[in-house]
Amino acid sequence: MKIHNFSAGPSILPQEVMQQASQAVKELDESGLSLIEISHRSKAFIEIMEEACERALQLTGLQGKGYKALFLQGGASQQFLMSAYNLLEKKAGFVNTGTWSTKAIKEAKLLGEVSEVASSQDANFNYIPKNYSVPSDLDYLHLTTNNTIFGTQIKSIPDTEVPLVADMSSDIFSRKFDYSKFDLFYAGAQKNMGPAGTTLVIFKEDALGKVSRSIPSMLDYAVQAKAESMFNTPPVFAVYTSLLTLRWIENQGGIEKIGIKNAAKATHLYGEIDRNSKFKGFAAPEDRSHMNATFNLTDPSLSETFDKICQTAGISGLKGHRSVGGYRASIYNALPIDSVEVLVDCMQILEKEY
Repeated sequence: MKIHNFSAGPSILPQEVMQQASQAVKELDESGLSLIEISHRSKAFIEIMEEACERALQLTGLQGKGYKALFLQGGASQQFLMSAYNLLEKKAGFVNTGTWSTKAIKEAKLLGEVSEVASSQDANFNYIPKNYSVPSDLDYLHLTTNNTIFGTQIKSIPDTEVPLVADMSSDIFSRKFDYSKFDLFYAGAQKNMGPAGTTLVIFKEDALGKVSRSIPSMLDYAVQAKAESMFNTPPVFAVYTSLLTLRWIENQGGIEKIGIKNAAKATHLYGEIDRNSKFKGFAAPEDRSHMNATFNLTDPSLSETFDKICQTAGISGLKGHRSVGGYRASIYNALPIDSVEVLVDCMQILEKEY
């Protein structure tokens, strides 16, 4: 039976990427060696890292515009601290839209003053704050572009002279976007790009060198950039699989075409959530994420019944986060619309039969 993987992360990858990565673990490009046993200093892997960084800049439209791409470790959670270490001199601003914003705020407070410019905590983060003013004295303003747990997504980036930093872990490469608005952004690979283990960081090169503190080598973007993402041994499998995914995105027609497909999947699913008497959406309609659709049953006593319907249909990873409850359908780039249609069918079965 085909499994329809709605997991929030680690999440679904394109089947052809899985096949190519599996082959590389056995043998990389007829080298007689596995991907995971070659030296990261070998010509073969250096070319992999260089191409991965180059393709990331190409897909984001930042190649040749003074930006640098790195593949690091520690996940987005380490970037909460690393971005503050490198950019926070006096005060940083944050738009708090959920769990990951809250964690980023906690780390930044270790290194300087933090201003919570706006927050949606008053409604359990079910919307994106709007019409807030950005103080001019900030070193940077930090955004979380997509909130995996609560199913909200920023649709419009604020216009400000303050440098922008963003956690894009769950929606990078998923829609047409002006990435040049940001001085720095980062994304854990395990949602739209590859397996867990590596984190893409892209930053404007002239954004560095403005803090007075000493920065530990592993947390210093300048040190990591000088070493071309190989200051220490990189996660070779995660980087290679991310490269394969970036190639796949390009072969799909690039980010713009991917975004059209994602919008169609989201429209289909949210349409059923709104139509079906057994379900209600969690996030404010104008802020709904195209990556993570959160919804609940109108009658929670039907949860066991709906779970069995979904299990019979081969649906996996649909359980909502404990902060929200209910269900969360993660509809990342690699999830085919066929899987969304199966989920919609299950929702209609529940309404018709119960």
